[in-house]
Amino acid sequence: MIKLKDIEAAAARLQGHLLRTPCLASKTLSEITGAQVFLKFENLQFTASFKERGACNKLAQLTPQQCQRGVIAVSAGNHAQGVAYHAQRLGLRAVIVMPRFTPSVKVERTRGFGAEIVLHGDTLDQAYQHALALANAQQLVFIHPYDDADIVAGQGTVALEMLQDVPDLDTLLVSVGGGGLIAGIAVAAKALRPGIEIIGVQSARFPAMVNAIKGTHHPQGVSSIAEGIAVGTPGKLPQTIIANQVSDLLLVEEGDIEQAIVMLLEIEKTLVEGAGAAGLAALLKYPQQLRGKRVGLVLSGGNIDPLLLAAIIERGMVRAGRLARIRVSARDIPGTLALITASVAEAGANIDEVHHQRAFTTLAAQNVEVELVIQTRGPQHIEQVLDHLLAAGLQAQVLP
Repeated sequence: MIKLKDIEAAAARLQGHLLRTPCLASKTLSEITGAQVFLKFENLQFTASFKERGACNKLAQLTPQQCQRGVIAVSAGNHAQGVAYHAQRLGLRAVIVMPRFTPSVKVERTRGFGAEIVLHGDTLDQAYQHALALANAQQLVFIHPYDDADIVAGQGTVALEMLQDVPDLDTLLVSVGGGGLIAGIAVAAKALRPGIEIIGVQSARFPAMVNAIKGTHHPQGVSSIAEGIAVGTPGKLPQTIIANQVSDLLLVEEGDIEQAIVMLLEIEKTLVEGAGAAGLAALLKYPQQLRGKRVGLVLSGGNIDPLLLAAIIERGMVRAGRLARIRVSARDIPGTLALITASVAEAGANIDEVHHQRAFTTLAAQNVEVELVIQTRGPQHIEQVLDHLLAAGLQAQVLP
């Protein structure tokens, strides 16, 4: 089993080779959740993820013979970048196998570090089996993303830094995929502060660790916006540590993760990917469990596809009532559209889209339906827009 001394040795090896990221209090998130929230900004690493900690620790201990053979890794992106970057720094050949669903931003970033990219399979497990076959065929050293003592020890350095910056944390909320990050954090944190509570967070679409630890049978999905923790088979080493040292494992839905991404972007002005937002998603979903506690959240990564981010932001605006779709019914006469847009403008809302519908409607032939997508300040402002339209003699309703 991994000990605190292994993690401290890893911290010494990493010195000067990656960023010691800040762990800062968030006043606004603390007010919203009722807990004292501290954020560990691992999304500020050069590869925008904590994963390079474990990768650097592992590669730094390879023998000269292993270095000559080169390394291979499998990852949906962040472990890939960590291995590729530090392999390039050390002058090693690196082959990275990635599932076909991996966001293009992660693929191109990994390729930019000089790695040979192989896209294979629709799941991480399929990519993993292919990577093992390539490792055997080409005599490459396999760098496991989470089921490796050196990898886990490297990830555990996150907890060392958090507890140096905020020694009296009560709880750490950590995203869980294969389990390497939370396992390393649990070993370090429990050794330094035995009473600390470690809570893991998984996507409800990939609950493998929850099922393994709790004996549940939650079904597994096929995709998640938190692709960094979309792992179907938990690590054996991390699972043993989690069973002994992690207090609880929580599940969050896709919508919870989306909300957390948008909040971190708006409130903290920091960009995180789905896996990086899982901890905040759990804090927002289960506030009663953590209210009044000093809670550390690990923002584990910030690699997210720009198109996915744009969709998440737009959906977040809809949930917050800041983007709404309304239908206005009126007489189809000259000036009607001008009256509608003027009424919306008088209410202080902005029009994003207009759809003028005559044929596909059940209204009388002399009437028209106009669908608007409008920007507002929130739910109350939407009601003000509807009141202005009503005052103008128009019928209007909010569409789901």
